[in-house]
Amino acid sequence: MRLSASTRVAGVIGHPVRHSLSPALHNAAFQALDLDWAYLAFDVAPGEGADAVRAMRALGIEGLSVTMPHKEDAAGAVDRLSPAAERLGAVNCVHLRGTELVGENVDGIGLLDALRLDEGFSPRGTRCLVLGAGGAARSVVLALVEAGAADVAVWGRTPERAEAAASSLGGRAVADPAEVDYDVLVNATPVGMPDSPGLPVDPAVLRAGTLVVDLIYHPPVTPLLEAARAAGCVAVNGLGMLIHQAAHQFRLWTGEDPPLEVMSAAAASAIAHRP
Repeated sequence: MRLSASTRVAGVIGHPVRHSLSPALHNAAFQALDLDWAYLAFDVAPGEGADAVRAMRALGIEGLSVTMPHKEDAAGAVDRLSPAAERLGAVNCVHLRGTELVGENVDGIGLLDALRLDEGFSPRGTRCLVLGAGGAARSVVLALVEAGAADVAVWGRTPERAEAAASSLGGRAVADPAEVDYDVLVNATPVGMPDSPGLPVDPAVLRAGTLVVDLIYHPPVTPLLEAARAAGCVAVNGLGMLIHQAAHQFRLWTGEDPPLEVMSAAAASAIAHRP
C-alpha cells in the first residue's frame, strides 16, 4: 500500500479498538481493487465519540465505522440518519457526502446477508428468539422483523430492557426462553467472550434442527456453539455478520462492489495470527 497526500481515509472509532478486525478487512479490499484508500483504527475515549464524528469534516475523513461505546453518540452528531439508524437511535457507519455527515446502521442487514448468502437461510415466516436487549440485539430484532419473520421473541436478564428492545421494533419480550418455539436463535449478548465466559442461556433451551447464531466471533467457537452442535443444531458464529456489514460500509464509502472473498480471507488470517 502506497500512501500519499491524495490517499482517502476511513477508519473505526471505539474503545477499546485495537483488537478490531476492520482494518484488515477494509485495507485488503482497498488493495484488491487498487483503490487509493487507507483504513485506520482510532481509540476514542468514552464521551468523545460525537466530537470524533464531527471532526470528519475538518479532517476530510470520508468514512467511519462506529463501535462501542459510541454508536448512540454518533447518531446525535450526524446531519442525517438512515431509516434504520433513526429507529435504532444508533449508528455504526458514517459517510461524508459532500459536506453532509450521514449516519447508517448496517448491523442488521449484515446479519441477514450472512444468513442468506453463507447459510442459505431466509428469516421470512420463521420464529426467532433473540438473547439480549442492548444495541446489537435491537439491530437484530429490527432486521428480522423487517425481513418478514413470523415471530421475534426477545429475552434479556433485565425484563424492562427486553420489553423496551422488543416493543418499539415489532418484537415481543418473553420471560422464559424455554417456553419459546423457535427456528433460529441469535445470541446478541457478550456472554461467551473471553472476558465474559459461560453460556447466555440454559442448554436445555437448544433444540435439534434449529439454527443458532452467536454474534461473537472471538473465540471462533463459543460455549454456546459447542452446546448447540452437541444438541444437533446448525451453529455459526458472528464472523459472517462482521464481513457483510463491513461490505455494506465499503460500498457506501467507495461506490464499489466489495470483494467478499478477499475480506473473508483477510479476517480469517487476522484471527489465525492473534495471540
